[in-house]
Amino acid sequence: MALAQVLRPLQNIFLPEHYPDLLTGLNPPDDAAIWKLDDERALAVTTDFFTPVVDDPYDFGQIAATNSLSDIYAMGGEPFLALNIAAMPPQLPGDIISEILRGGAEKAKEAGVVIAGGHTVQDKEPKYGLVVLGFIKSDRILSKSGMQPGDFLFLTKPIGSGVVAAAIKNEIIKSEDTKEMIAWLKRLNRDAATLALRHGSKAATDITGFSLLGHAWEMAAASHAGIRFDFASIPLFPHVLSLASEWCFPGGSFDNAEYYDPHVQFAPHITQDKQMLLFDPQTSGGLLFSITPENANQCIQEAREKNIPLWKIGEVTSTGIIEVV
Repeated sequence: MALAQVLRPLQNIFLPEHYPDLLTGLNPPDDAAIWKLDDERALAVTTDFFTPVVDDPYDFGQIAATNSLSDIYAMGGEPFLALNIAAMPPQLPGDIISEILRGGAEKAKEAGVVIAGGHTVQDKEPKYGLVVLGFIKSDRILSKSGMQPGDFLFLTKPIGSGVVAAAIKNEIIKSEDTKEMIAWLKRLNRDAATLALRHGSKAATDITGFSLLGHAWEMAAASHAGIRFDFASIPLFPHVLSLASEWCFPGGSFDNAEYYDPHVQFAPHITQDKQMLLFDPQTSGGLLFSITPENANQCIQEAREKNIPLWKIGEVTSTGIIEVV
């Protein structure tokens, strides 16, 4: 059953006009709910959790925490407080659970966030994540609706984690071939968000389960604009192209393709396996944000000087569709 159908009965329970201090959350979806505190500050609130995407429990905890924190960064906020959300099988050894929670705690501490408790239940498959709160300046909120035609689009992490995770699950990739991707998934989006804000970005999102094209379409629709991506400029994790050629995709790729493909036009030279890569659901992905052409060169220069990963992958158009060329 489609999520929109499930949520339809709730549409008239919470009306935006009844909650004027709720700046995001009830209107078209954004990465976090934002509540106005005063004329200068707002509170951003988000939550996320998922099943393991890697074998090592500590790495899983680190990645899950990084992913949960990312939504606050994607809105331009600074996280400060979190709660654990965990579902663990009763037969799972305690030392494995401890390693998952330790990974999450150490990543939160790296981000300057304190984990103050949480909640755990039993489940058949491990699940872990965080509820995260952050402060955000009211005049510096990044949203999905802030793009303008002519803006350049930047991405801060490679694409293809869903493909690699599927390869791990099916035991068709060596563990040493996944180390680079795991390091990326544990990388906070803090510096990327600071960079985007410093150079005047108004629009951003983090690339997660709906894929690069899915989240890009959310931005395009919210901004009443279009996007043109240059496929050759989109960074990919190692081994992803070869895995894609073997049709190693998670189930979510096909769901994303079915839902978002009507909004996308691919150039004839983009083969079907490469098209599917852009529908690949990501875990703890990078930020996708827009910058005006006037600010783009300075943004690129600062990223290079501070060793902040950054790829210019496209531009905003007025077509109302996503193009991949």
